[in-house]
Amino acid sequence: MMTEENKLDNPVWNSLCESHKKFALDYNGTKFFNQDYCPFGGFSDHNSTLEATEKYASLCENFFIVGEKPKIADTLKITKELVCLQMIIYEKIQITFSDEIIKLTEEHAEELFNLVNLVQPGYFKPKTFLLGSYYGIFNDKKLVSVAGERMKMNAFTEVSAIVTHPDYTGKGYAKQLTSHVVNAVFDEGKTPFLHVVESNLGAIKLYEKLGFATRRKMSFWNICK
Repeated sequence: MMTEENKLDNPVWNSLCESHKKFALDYNGTKFFNQDYCPFGGFSDHNSTLEATEKYASLCENFFIVGEKPKIADTLKITKELVCLQMIIYEKIQITFSDEIIKLTEEHAEELFNLVNLVQPGYFKPKTFLLGSYYGIFNDKKLVSVAGERMKMNAFTEVSAIVTHPDYTGKGYAKQLTSHVVNAVFDEGKTPFLHVVESNLGAIKLYEKLGFATRRKMSFWNICK
């Protein structure tokens, strides 16, 4: 029987079947986000990935299938398997905020895009910020740290784009922003989850301190022409 939490085993597919349905490109058993919003796909029918990845590659030359390893055409290649920990948290974070946290708007879109791609290139697209709410901390009117929401299901929201400019790390910005997003997700009646590369030990330690627990490993298969 499929429980709500089992839907996290196939997060892209279930996001595109539920809260993010309007962003879906449907290839009969494989779904992708519209390429302007997020370069992710997921599938329910393994046999559908061969044709689907080929069609999506004409729209987006570098993208990810999240979950099991897909079948791909000879014209494409899997450049890497990025193994992440999928982490989940079940209660609000008790924290004292020492910096002002600003909800970002369309006027911040370019600065947000540039900051995330400076620190984590390849995932954040020009319209990714429209998938959920994003928040930032400014220093001297410069956006220096952000966190926000990406994949969304009926019962879950992914906390994502937790990045700080390299010149401003070590000030507790990521801790505050992650906590702010987590608590906002709980306020919406949903459960927060996130994905973090399994080698990013510093980030994993922070998330564990905040109350996240590892639920499972999740592979992001990077596919290119």
